[in-house]
Amino acid sequence: MLWMKITRKYEPKLAGRFEFYSRHSPKNKKMRKTILICGLIAGLISTSLFIGLMILGKGGDGNFKNGMLYGYTLMILAFSFIFVGTRITRDKYNGGGISFGKAFRVGLYITLVASTIYVLVWMIDYYFFVPDFAEKYGAHVLENLKASGASQAEIAKKTAEMASLSEMYKNPLFIALLTYAEIVPVGLIVSLISALALKRKKQEEYPVAA
Repeated sequence: MLWMKITRKYEPKLAGRFEFYSRHSPKNKKMRKTILICGLIAGLISTSLFIGLMILGKGGDGNFKNGMLYGYTLMILAFSFIFVGTRITRDKYNGGGISFGKAFRVGLYITLVASTIYVLVWMIDYYFFVPDFAEKYGAHVLENLKASGASQAEIAKKTAEMASLSEMYKNPLFIALLTYAEIVPVGLIVSLISALALKRKKQEEYPVAA
């Protein structure tokens, strides 16, 4: 019968998909392990500046002028492991092919692992080394604003914004969400680029029963 032929034709592909969605399949466990390892490495790279300063006892010595540059450089370097994890998943566990959606999900999971490490390390740094971060950052912003020749109205408006930020920084949930918002977009952009660059159709042949 026709439906039996069609079922036999796509049986290997369906079995592979069931294996992918099966939480306990050996292949899926290895894929999750790859994602976890790449996420952990990315998280450690992205937080290496925080960790290094804490080890040296300089966790509170914030260099606001270059800190953002160093921070985003480390994030981009860290998220290069999205390419590594996606390629390993494609070549070792997915028969040499991977769809855009699946490649993006791999990148997303790596991003979430790395970002969670980033948030946790920053909160340790904040609470134990630089609890006055918001005040120091606000003073830095206002100093630069005054040096640029801003009007009194602009300075007053920014002063109110910095005071509001300092108040919100008393809420751990706000700190966590703000820190996630700092790093997650970088990971999503890299995940998108990685998925576009590494997507590839499988070259598979399924025999049709006579």
